[in-house]
Amino acid sequence: MRPQIVHPTNIGIYTLPGLVEADAVASLMVKFFEEAGVSSFLCTSRSDECLRRQMAEGQVDLLVALGGDGTMLRAGRMCAPHGVPVLGVNLGHFGFLTEIERDGWPDLFPRLLEGKFRLEDRMMLHAVHRRGGRALAEYLVLNEVVVCRGQFVRPIRVRASIDGYLLAAYVADGLIAATPTGSTAYALAAGGPIMPPELRNILIVPVAPHLSIDRAIILPEGARVTITALTSHEAVLSVDGQSPVTVLDADEIEVEASTYIASFIRFQDPSYFYRNLTDYMEQNPGAGT
Repeated sequence: MRPQIVHPTNIGIYTLPGLVEADAVASLMVKFFEEAGVSSFLCTSRSDECLRRQMAEGQVDLLVALGGDGTMLRAGRMCAPHGVPVLGVNLGHFGFLTEIERDGWPDLFPRLLEGKFRLEDRMMLHAVHRRGGRALAEYLVLNEVVVCRGQFVRPIRVRASIDGYLLAAYVADGLIAATPTGSTAYALAAGGPIMPPELRNILIVPVAPHLSIDRAIILPEGARVTITALTSHEAVLSVDGQSPVTVLDADEIEVEASTYIASFIRFQDPSYFYRNLTDYMEQNPGAGT
């Protein structure tokens, strides 16, 4: 468990380019911190190299992320290796991971500067894409790893092994390996269970399985999952909803718990997750509610 930040003095404010509303809100936040005598800086970038360097040099106590869940996922992946917690301000439609609504920050930021908050740690995954035994890419994952069919509307065959032993073979649209955080994302849409955010288990969920095991499987934190693609047509790998990467026949994707954790700043007590769950589930983000 990381020590609580008593009084943050160096605060980063992070937005993605093109969010006009985020730029305006961020400017107000910079002014607020300046008047409070706290150092802050604004980072609006997709490369994020400047922000990563400042975190590596210990110049950031915490990061305020303006946007929706996509921004939170990106911020969480950036901050986890440096032990920097993230406070999410929702400027999107859904905001399942954010803590503050767009107009709520002026009331809560005084508490932030007084250190009157808690840190909620979230498990992350480490994934490696291998071809012929050679590592092609590595990923730090907050929500999920997905191996699924590409543009052709045909299922693929995938095999899931746990610590070298066969768990199950699937004919399906895809297979998801998710964290508890990701259990309320794509895994939930695929029929998986909702897991409390503080758990450290890996969730395996098939997507539209055909004549295959159709149940989700919860694995312990220490398990290593190997997903092997067995396909004669296009399959892809996607991590946290990012741009898909082509997967070929016999490619392997190894997934296990990461040594890094994402830490979110919370003003609410731990039961907030259950209090808010029904309200979130009744929303339809696509309808703009």
